[in-house]
Amino acid sequence: QLQLVESGGGLVQPGGSLRLSCAASEFTLDYYAIGWFRQAPGKEREGVSCISSSGGRTAYADSVKGRFIISRDNAKNTVYLQMNSLKPEDTAVYYCYALRGATVYWGQGTQVTVSS
Repeated sequence: QLQLVESGGGLVQPGGSLRLSCAASEFTLDYYAIGWFRQAPGKEREGVSCISSSGGRTAYADSVKGRFIISRDNAKNTVYLQMNSLKPEDTAVYYCYALRGATVYWGQGTQVTVSS
């Protein structure tokens, strides 16, 4: 089962920043759209952001627009989610996925905790 690997999560104070990475070691991400979901305890999974295979199109949830930036480096086979001005309500497990047609791969998730 091919998988993605997320990294970069951790504990940060409100107003701080983190950069999440989503990488694949067994297949190339070049032809896949990549996105991020998050899930907080007791809440439904929420789509956060996504980026097209070329990187030319991006989309963001209203809750993160203006604070988060998604980007990709196909040479490094990695997608990034730069998270700025973090709020306690951003606390969640963040999952990345790779989508191409009917094929989707998921990562195991990385915990982000925003707390003072």
